[in-house]
Amino acid sequence: MFAYIKGVLTAKGQDYVVIETGAVGYRIGVTSNTLERLDAIGSEVKMHTHLNVREDGLSLYGFLTEEELKMFEQLIKVSGVGPKAALSVVSVMHPSQFGLSVLTDDVNAFTKAPGIGKKTAMRIIFELKDKLKKERESDIEALSGSEITGADKPAGKIQEAAGALIMLGYSAYEANRAVSRVYSDDKSLEDIIRDALKSLAV
Repeated sequence: MFAYIKGVLTAKGQDYVVIETGAVGYRIGVTSNTLERLDAIGSEVKMHTHLNVREDGLSLYGFLTEEELKMFEQLIKVSGVGPKAALSVVSVMHPSQFGLSVLTDDVNAFTKAPGIGKKTAMRIIFELKDKLKKERESDIEALSGSEITGADKPAGKIQEAAGALIMLGYSAYEANRAVSRVYSDDKSLEDIIRDALKSLAV
């Protein structure tokens, strides 16, 4: 319903902000690191938002980047992971690390988030990796024949980086192009993913 909300930051709470636009103040749930990154009260801010619909009401959640929003939306699709738990993960993990942690079964990366235990972390990894395999397997395989997987570029590293972007909701074509633009042999996998995300935000 709301792709983003842009307006004046009028209040900050422990886990929310209020943004006024068009004479309406929107209360938006945010992560702790979003609060730290926001400018002072009275400044203009743009939040990428997700409207969560429940029987007992509507709640808005906001993020400073589209990648954080995509990450949040992937997390709340996991059974047993609600908005509060998803916000907790987003607050401690960059989107580039998120995709990499799912692909590499890094349970410990998720348990660093308050309220996320080992069982929940394992469920997140299992469901998101399984979803990626079922919905995007043909797309990822197609990347192996792309222009960026030549003899001088290891296909496995390329596919893993592209897979992490696909997990955040980007198409195989978008992921392929973004990785192609930033790929370098001396970069770590997470650096490739991070730089690819930056290029997509331009």
